[in-house]
Amino acid sequence: MTPKIQKFIQHQFPQFISKKLPQFLAIFGIIIALCFWGIGSAIASDAPDPLTVASPPSEATPNRPTLDTNTIPSAKVSQFVRAYLQVLRQIEGREQELLSAPTSLESQRIEREIESASINAIALAGLTKQEYLQMLSLANIDPEFGERIAAAIQEAKNQE
Repeated sequence: MTPKIQKFIQHQFPQFISKKLPQFLAIFGIIIALCFWGIGSAIASDAPDPLTVASPPSEATPNRPTLDTNTIPSAKVSQFVRAYLQVLRQIEGREQELLSAPTSLESQRIEREIESASINAIALAGLTKQEYLQMLSLANIDPEFGERIAAAIQEAKNQE
């Protein structure tokens, strides 16, 4: 990536987020989900998740999360928003370093550090990775829930 393109991205990124937050949530969600899905069995849990709603096999679809938006308490949404903003800060804070990494090995090291810090932020917010990823996925596929999350993110940013 040329310095000119990097500079353009740096200047346009904040405007993009403020004007296109719902679309950014979708894109960011996909990126984070892809990153976290590769970390193995830590996502799968033996204990039943209180947010998981069992669905009959005939209704189950592989790309749809098993959360019911009507039963997600506002406390869980607040936890998700705290975690999401921390993950976003991790990514934004290391973005330039990642883009300017001289080798792919260095880039991978930085990605692992970002991933580790993000996992810690999710845990500190009181969520499991599975809960976080499910809510992120749901925010991307359910327009009403996505708007609820976007509004909570905007409110949290306004309070900072």
